[in-house]
Amino acid sequence: MENRVVHEKESVRSTAKTADEAIRQGLAELNLSLDDVEIDVIKTGRQSILGIGAEDAVVLLTPRNTSIYMSEIEDDFSEEDELFEEEELRVFAKEVLENVLFKIPIDVEVWVRTGYDLVEEGDDPPITLDVTGDDLGILIGRRGETLNALQFIVRQIISKKVGYLVPVIIDVESYRVRRRKSLQQLALRMADRVAFSKRKINLEPMTSADRRIVHYQLRDHEYIYTKSTGERDRRRVIILPKFH
Repeated sequence: MENRVVHEKESVRSTAKTADEAIRQGLAELNLSLDDVEIDVIKTGRQSILGIGAEDAVVLLTPRNTSIYMSEIEDDFSEEDELFEEEELRVFAKEVLENVLFKIPIDVEVWVRTGYDLVEEGDDPPITLDVTGDDLGILIGRRGETLNALQFIVRQIISKKVGYLVPVIIDVESYRVRRRKSLQQLALRMADRVAFSKRKINLEPMTSADRRIVHYQLRDHEYIYTKSTGERDRRRVIILPKFH
């Protein structure tokens, strides 16, 4: 069995021994992070028994759609790659976002911080760009779709400039912080319900980033476990009882 990555239009089909490994190599091929793609697990993979019956995992990674054109924005940052110190990178990320928002245009302020509250324990905290202003719902969109598109564009511009993927998170009026806390609380409530009733619960369709929050929140639960099911924008988390 050989690991491989195949382009399908804008998507990437990745094959490896496990789904996690296939996802990692697909993200590396796209130079994106989990927040920037939708993931469809076509085959989960199966380990061999006495060398018989092994099957590779196959996943399809699709970059999120963006409604803002990048070419004009990229022209403003088209100089040759240069090395950035950490503080310079933070300043540059802020400059890129401000330039994008100026072209919309929209009246906002952008603040830079380290996003310890937007990642799981033990993960490297990203550069976080907090956007504040009045009536900024237009930047968030339905279920955060516009915000995810904006974040995708800014990450692409920064990564193209510096030559490697830079973990940058964009938040608008603390939408991501509130969403994260809401999902964590929802996960715990639904887990308690499943543990009591011994019946599974299907959560609403979510982005890969939101599903990861739920999976992580319930990873060590004594009485339930989680898995994802569905395809593309219908993919969701299922919470199931461990003991029937």
